[in-house]
Amino acid sequence: MSDRMIRVNMTSQTCEVVPFPDELRLLGGRALSARILLDECDASCDPLGPDNVLVLAPGVLSGTAAPTSGRISVGCKSPLTNGIKEANAGGEPGQHLMKLGYRVIVVTGAPADKDKRYAVEVDADGAKVIDATDTKGQWNYELCDGLSKKHTDKASFISIGPAGELQLKGASVACTDQDNRYPTRHAARGGVGAVMGSKGLKYVAIEPGKARVRQPEDKKQFGEIIKSYSKAYRDGPLMFKYGTSSVVPLANQFNTFPTRNRIEGQSPDVETLDGANIVKSFETNGGGMHNCMTGCIVQCSNVVHGADGKYKTSALEFETITMLGANCGIADVFDVADLDKLCDDIGLDTIETGAAVAVYMEADKLDWGNVEGTKSLLKEIAEGTEAGRAIGDGAEATGKKYGNKRIPTCKGQAIPAWDPRPLKATGVTYATSPMGADHTAGLIVNPGLKPDEFPAASQTAQIINAVCDSSGFCQFLQPNITNIADFYSAYHGETITPEQMADQGWQCLVDEWTFNERAGLDESDDVLPQCMLEDGIGPANDVYDVDYEIAKQAKVKIPYTDATFSSAASG
Repeated sequence: MSDRMIRVNMTSQTCEVVPFPDELRLLGGRALSARILLDECDASCDPLGPDNVLVLAPGVLSGTAAPTSGRISVGCKSPLTNGIKEANAGGEPGQHLMKLGYRVIVVTGAPADKDKRYAVEVDADGAKVIDATDTKGQWNYELCDGLSKKHTDKASFISIGPAGELQLKGASVACTDQDNRYPTRHAARGGVGAVMGSKGLKYVAIEPGKARVRQPEDKKQFGEIIKSYSKAYRDGPLMFKYGTSSVVPLANQFNTFPTRNRIEGQSPDVETLDGANIVKSFETNGGGMHNCMTGCIVQCSNVVHGADGKYKTSALEFETITMLGANCGIADVFDVADLDKLCDDIGLDTIETGAAVAVYMEADKLDWGNVEGTKSLLKEIAEGTEAGRAIGDGAEATGKKYGNKRIPTCKGQAIPAWDPRPLKATGVTYATSPMGADHTAGLIVNPGLKPDEFPAASQTAQIINAVCDSSGFCQFLQPNITNIADFYSAYHGETITPEQMADQGWQCLVDEWTFNERAGLDESDDVLPQCMLEDGIGPANDVYDVDYEIAKQAKVKIPYTDATFSSAASG
């Protein structure tokens, strides 16, 4: 079966299945999204207007037997940054689309009737738009529970909650996972859920039917690579055996466990926020580790239960523990689990939401550490109250509304947990990445680097992560460019060198920077906020003090080195 793509016109509520262009066959995920947006989206458009383009693009290796390779990219012009955005998610939808031979779904236009909701149903025979107004206002868990009763037990769903319907700029896009069939895997950053909501698209339902795993051109070589790579991973240190929640003590040690709107880099509650408490709870409360997608060998997703043995949330990660926990003065990891569930249900980026709540608290609108008050505030987001809309629109909107001077954002997007003051090379990524402040765009956890090493470290990380997010591999598998080139070569039945893959990653960045330039972003946007430049953190009183003349070298192509091909992706 030849590869196809689905074009959805939300103005006319029609779908067209067309052949996938052969010249794009090596592009998937983030790189494919960037190319489509550069070619088809007016970069000067209103992000929440009908001219924006929403791209749902699985990675090149999604749907194959390659381990942990089923991720999907959601791309558009971001209502937060006003530049290009790609947000990445696990779960089953990427796997299912690719097994059916659909390389991408491109959504354009918007319905005239803003009160109606629609869905796209996809199966082996094609795609269609249906009326889904009966799901209007539903939260993600209720929505997906109802859809699971209407569809087969193999189906997967991509959806938005009320935050997306309200077109709030912190809204995420949810994907259902493998085992729990819960909407817990989120393409979270940049307000992609608001763009989906602006198109009246409530959900996408994918019925894989009897679709089989995608077959490589060189089956023998592909199988050998899978076997050797999987063994090497399992014989390795298994850094994410218990998920990213286990990173909490290390981050606290490095002064990148932000507390109370990033006033401090260490939390007095580090012991009660440590993800080790989740692992300890498995024996008494139930829950455990599971994989979010078919074929995952990392199994980093923790299923968290409370003391009563009842389900709380799934995939409670370091970023969420930091931003909704320590950053808001909330002391208990199981309280954070409740907040994580609310965000997943309402359809919110936990990083942006945690940053916004902390700004709200610093404005004396809510006491630090007030768990019940925070729960109520998140529910207000779904209700569309004045305060709820401010929080739902993110940290910058919240700060401006309540008169804060300290607003930790870059290009309008909240800075993640990994702090740019002790991790200055990561700060260079935040400043120069087309994505703005996004740790998955090129994280460097090395506080010992020297200033002249920052640009190369950042650029290398940005290229590796662009390649990884284009391949479908999860960053937690920690593939490097050589690994991905080997998989591509066997899959396509031709020699694809690491240099070619690195070039693809660089071209992805160039496409994204070009889009941003067309959208009106320039060097004046490549800066970190004043509070990161002035407010010291940790015993060394670190500030982000990287001269922009140094930082901007990350946007000028640097000759490849062995590190370009051998360094692992990280997120």
